[in-house]
Amino acid sequence: MNSASAFLQQTSQLDCCGGLNNVDYNKIDTSVMADVFHYIDLTDAHFCVAVLAIIFNPIFWNVVARWEHKTRGLTNFFGSAHTACYSLGFLIILLNVYRSHSFTEAMRKQPKLELLESAEAFYSGLALLSIGSLFVFSSYYALGFTGTFLGDHFGILKKEKVTGFPFNIMDNPMYWGSTANYLGITVMNASPVGMVLTALVAVTYKIAIGFEGPFTEEIYRQKTKSVKNK
Repeated sequence: MNSASAFLQQTSQLDCCGGLNNVDYNKIDTSVMADVFHYIDLTDAHFCVAVLAIIFNPIFWNVVARWEHKTRGLTNFFGSAHTACYSLGFLIILLNVYRSHSFTEAMRKQPKLELLESAEAFYSGLALLSIGSLFVFSSYYALGFTGTFLGDHFGILKKEKVTGFPFNIMDNPMYWGSTANYLGITVMNASPVGMVLTALVAVTYKIAIGFEGPFTEEIYRQKTKSVKNK
């Protein structure tokens, strides 16, 4: 009997109505968690770099975009809102390329999960990568460069809300498409550490959406208000 089976057998004998109060923690087989962490080295330098890159990127572009919206610092420096937006956009692209590189390096340096080393898992990952890429590129096509890279914070506003594909399927399809890309790459590489990093990507995007969504809505609300007042 493996450690996971032993753990399940122990817990299945507990009185369900007592909840966690019935658990005798001295009898729990902790080798289950040991088996999990056998695949993931949280102290690995490549893992730490990937974590920092994943967390840093959305913080960076949100802080800079809000600063730009408040001060027009980049617009004044470059002499044009469009030039400033394109400059920030290209920098974000470079940061995301580095994030993907660090993600891949972290996976490459750590063990693979034998359970996922199969043709079925590989093609499932490939399907996730394809779907994610579809959402990312179709979002870019619908929004354009300035719409994708925070142009509204530079005063470059769209005439109306984008409601076509893929925005008629889900909100924030570029973020969730990007998350699906990382999950697909993770499954294709049978990487447990990739799963941890993908979960972190999803969490950071969720937090970023919480900041970006209301702020962007307020920008367009102010635009509508100023038009009505004319």
